[in-house]
Amino acid sequence: MAWIRGAGLTAFGRLPGRDALGWQASAATLAMADAGVTPRDVDGLVVGYATTLNHLMPANLLGEYLGITPQVALGAAVGGATGLAMVAQAAALVDAGAASTVLVVAGEDRASGQSTQTSTNTLAQVGHHRYEVPVGATVPQYYALLASAYLHEHGLDPRAGLAPLAVAMRAHAARHDGAQFRTPVTVGEVLSSRPVAEPLHLLDCCPISDGGAAFVVGAGGDPRDVEIAGTGQAHLHQHISEADLHGFGARVSAGRALAEAGSEIAEVDVFGIYDSFTITLALLLEELGLAEPGRAGAAAADGRFDLDGPTPVNPHGGLLSYGHCGVGGGMAHLAEVVSQLRGEAGGRQVTGARQGLVHADGGVMSAHVTAVLRGRGGTR
Repeated sequence: MAWIRGAGLTAFGRLPGRDALGWQASAATLAMADAGVTPRDVDGLVVGYATTLNHLMPANLLGEYLGITPQVALGAAVGGATGLAMVAQAAALVDAGAASTVLVVAGEDRASGQSTQTSTNTLAQVGHHRYEVPVGATVPQYYALLASAYLHEHGLDPRAGLAPLAVAMRAHAARHDGAQFRTPVTVGEVLSSRPVAEPLHLLDCCPISDGGAAFVVGAGGDPRDVEIAGTGQAHLHQHISEADLHGFGARVSAGRALAEAGSEIAEVDVFGIYDSFTITLALLLEELGLAEPGRAGAAAADGRFDLDGPTPVNPHGGLLSYGHCGVGGGMAHLAEVVSQLRGEAGGRQVTGARQGLVHADGGVMSAHVTAVLRGRGGTR
């Protein structure tokens, strides 16, 4: 049985002064200190890709930088789902006895280390190399297609269907000192922000950030350790032209994770759900069964996803407001849920949180990974 023994999360934002390796080292140092281990104790190292670094051997590079000589070293890349996929792999290594203390790390100077245009062009490569990328399509445009289809199918406009989700995430981020954006916003401000790709506006889109996140995974022993009770994945398509718009893979992935954990989604107390765009969050909430079809925005407006609501989602503010530094962005959701299950979230604490679910997607709703977590007070 594998547990998260330590978590490290930096502040996110436009924070010049560190390169990708520096952010990875910062997060890793925080996680090791939290777990009470040293580089000498780490025998497994799993590191996510960084677009500003583009090194073929990210784990070996970071290992050398930190003085870690692991028995197992792996680099990983499945888009925004990479962080959870790495944690799932770390748990598998521990359960198999291939490693006892696995450090999982991601970090990038995505905001200050490259231009916005370079970042946009790099991320656009998730599109089809022959039919999508050559026409100049970008990730916001891919998701705008999904948003248009979603709003049309359900007879919604962005005011009711999408904007309340951005408002809810910003309200949560206001309680976290590390968040990139903490000033509350209104539905009107979301709709009046700069158009990016119809029907998405600037505040429907996550920012580009600098930052890092890391975890130490191993055998449990300390009361603060959080059990990785179950993980699941689903990879049903790569390109949006091949996607099933009513089943991207989140339901399959979550079903596998919950089955492994021996749990039901109704038993989950707090959620970390990937939210690169408001439409991403809407689609995932509905596919996971946390909102009725076409009702995610309305549910957000009604307070369903608030900290004191029946389904608390992204208490740290998510990608939309805490920020998005690449692989580490998705890992921030996991770090927040770990804090919640430890009872260490301070003013963001969800009362009685004992079981959490984190879900991430990579590409354009392409790669799906889910993890079910359980604190020491949880039951099976």
